[in-house]
Amino acid sequence: MNAYDKIYLEDAMSNLAVMLDYGTITHGDTESFFNRFLVSDISKQFAAGNPRYIAGMSGIELAERVIEETGGQTLCAEYKAFGRSASYWAGWALAYLQWFTGYSFEKIQEWGISISFLLSLYPTHHEADITKLLETAITRMNEFRGRAMNALKRQRKSAGLTQQELAEKSGVKLRMIQAYEQNYQDISKAEVGSMIRLAKALSCSVEDLLQ
Repeated sequence: MNAYDKIYLEDAMSNLAVMLDYGTITHGDTESFFNRFLVSDISKQFAAGNPRYIAGMSGIELAERVIEETGGQTLCAEYKAFGRSASYWAGWALAYLQWFTGYSFEKIQEWGISISFLLSLYPTHHEADITKLLETAITRMNEFRGRAMNALKRQRKSAGLTQQELAEKSGVKLRMIQAYEQNYQDISKAEVGSMIRLAKALSCSVEDLLQ
């Protein structure tokens, strides 16, 4: 499900591109500025499709709000986007990926699409159709999600237990084990007691279940 109506997409892509490019130029490297964006409320509003943020403000205004909100000093600088720089393209592509998947920016990064990864794709993807980036990104995200959701499953299979047997041995409900293995529930947010019981039943550490 897309994050918001497609009529806003072009503006959103342009604004996030300018925001990241302007932020990079005026406040240091791309990654440090993007980290500011991630911890700001602006990233959440943008991902939710709030029209004020995706279309109602310019990219420069967004960048300045990010800096202000994260305790930085706003610097007035003349800015012109001359073609697609690496940081401009990364913001443009990220906005499309976020709209297409509907995931938060934090989740996209957690699943392998860091800003540094996007910048590394610039030489081979910036002149290609956006669908090439989408294919590359989703493949990588699925790989990261697969590793995350299979941590519990790998430990269970290594112990030679079925899901039902693990439920009986650990005291954790079967439906919860199924949800953790299928990534419907984030195991890192499970109750500490449940994590300890699962680890004990599987003869592994809690850390092994979080890898």
